[in-house]
Amino acid sequence: MQYRRSFTPGGCYFFTLVLQDRRQDWLVRHIDKLRQAVKVVKQKHPFEMIAVCVLPEHLHLLIRLPENDSDYPMRLRMIKAGFSRALPKTEDISAARRRKNERGIWQRRYWEHQIRDERDLNAHIDYIHFNPVKHGYVTRVADWPYSSFHRYVQRGILPADWVGSSVETEGDFGE
Repeated sequence: MQYRRSFTPGGCYFFTLVLQDRRQDWLVRHIDKLRQAVKVVKQKHPFEMIAVCVLPEHLHLLIRLPENDSDYPMRLRMIKAGFSRALPKTEDISAARRRKNERGIWQRRYWEHQIRDERDLNAHIDYIHFNPVKHGYVTRVADWPYSSFHRYVQRGILPADWVGSSVETEGDFGE
């Protein structure tokens, strides 16, 4: 069965990107390299970062594309490639990945969900911010440093003691 992605100019999308080896902690250990990769892509191909949470082996992004643009695959490919190039080459690379000039750091595919409405948007923002608690990294959302939650608190959108008691953690979020 062929998976069909949705492409809407100016669309709002939720993504889950996952490392090939889920035992690694490269995303938080090399957070500065990941931030730089995102920054470079945003400069070349703008998008609005609505929410983000980086965990050791996967990350969630919620972005809005410019009105005349629907090319999120290129942006995700560039983020993944930029981060991969910044890391030292220590991983084993399969023959298939070598033929395709891939390093093997990331899973090839990613989860994508187009946001349908305000309720869907808010549910995904909450899910992103609550994710470190869901995975047991912290007991309070505010204690996880690699999240846009802190930006939401600074802007007065969420209280610092937000616990997300009504956050839906089951369902199709790509984990």
